[in-house]
Amino acid sequence: MNLDARQLLAAAQLAADRAAAFLRREEGRLAPEAWSEKGRADFVTEVDRESERLIAETLRGAFPASAVLGEELSPGPLPAGLVWVVDPLDGTTNFLHRFPFYAVSIGAVLDGEPLAAVVQHVRLGIRYHATKGGGAWQDETRLHVSTIREPRQALIGTGFPFKFMDQLPQYQAQFAAVVAGAAGLRRPGSAALDLCDVAAGRFDGFWELVLAPWDVAAGTLIVREAGGLVTGLDGETQVVRHGSIVAGNPVIHAWLLGLLNAPSLHPTP
Repeated sequence: MNLDARQLLAAAQLAADRAAAFLRREEGRLAPEAWSEKGRADFVTEVDRESERLIAETLRGAFPASAVLGEELSPGPLPAGLVWVVDPLDGTTNFLHRFPFYAVSIGAVLDGEPLAAVVQHVRLGIRYHATKGGGAWQDETRLHVSTIREPRQALIGTGFPFKFMDQLPQYQAQFAAVVAGAAGLRRPGSAALDLCDVAAGRFDGFWELVLAPWDVAAGTLIVREAGGLVTGLDGETQVVRHGSIVAGNPVIHAWLLGLLNAPSLHPTP
């Protein structure tokens, strides 16, 4: 399939703008009784679903033969061909509590390969975007990962395995190791924006044990186009899947990957 990444990016930006405008109007309107719980502390609302509907309508209007893989309306395995991998509201709990750190994330993926990406920081009105081979950008500013090489100077982002409590002991051991080796650790609550912070050099590295394709499809391309590395905890480069993720500038990524895989953090039962 012959696709122009710039056309894909334009469609993703339009869809993200529509969804972000809707989310800004809806913030603070939902009482707790309107929240549904998909799993432990995993909330979804009609706002999430309507945001995804707006995105899918826009993207399919621009590329009728494409598919949409979205968190709320169309989850499932990643199909072949052109697929829009969409998180219509990354950071739902933040949104519901009016904590201003949530995003719309859209990645255009062709046969598993990310080609274009948009992450819209809704409350700040910031757009992160990238095309394969075209660099990564925050609005009109080119992004580059940080140049920090010393872990003791590094600020690391993370996400908690709040839906998978059986993984908490492993995460707690990793948490302790990273805290002991790095300058600081932060958990804002939106993986898509965490990856953009890696791309912008605000985070030197990031890891999370359990993420979905829609959490990482856009952010992965943005980090890579900013000069960073993104893999699974196992070192696998195909990360548009359900699983772990480790990201960072090349030096900190290597340090973080080695630290998280240290035998002492994975005791034999």
